[in-house]
Amino acid sequence: MKLTHAGLLAATTAWIAFSAVSSAAEDVKPLGPAGANAEDASPIYAVTIPQGYRQWQMIAPAEEAAPLDELRVVLGNPIAIKAVWNATLPFPDGTILAKLAWKRVSSTESKTATFPGAATTVQFMVKDSKKYASTGGWGFGRFINGKPADEAQHQTCFACHQANVKDHDLVFTRLAP
Repeated sequence: MKLTHAGLLAATTAWIAFSAVSSAAEDVKPLGPAGANAEDASPIYAVTIPQGYRQWQMIAPAEEAAPLDELRVVLGNPIAIKAVWNATLPFPDGTILAKLAWKRVSSTESKTATFPGAATTVQFMVKDSKKYASTGGWGFGRFINGKPADEAQHQTCFACHQANVKDHDLVFTRLAP
């Protein structure tokens, strides 16, 4: 995943736009443990959408090349932010990372600029070393239009993280300098 200057600028712009106004992701209703029920939880891991996640701090922007062609931003709850700033590995229990993604739309004004289009997914990683001991201490949740993705999509989460970032506590994201 190569982040170009234009991609970084576009992802940062996407985050600012997302936090300043309601976007297509508005369909994702925030849920907390008290408001969650079985149909709101991700299969396999039973992760729900944390209440207030849109107010979390940004850890880093990212972009995904073809075939997804997305702009993304990774947010962290206060526990995650502290761990990232202190380079704490493994991440402590209670860490939650959120990845928001949008389709990339090319600018008509500039060949190098892109903008966020339709929201595609909101994804979460939740650290609980006891509850998720069999998956490296992490539970995963992928949501499309506020609803959990199917079980097949969730089965790919742990395998991909384990294969690619085992030495970084299964986390791809790094703090943006």
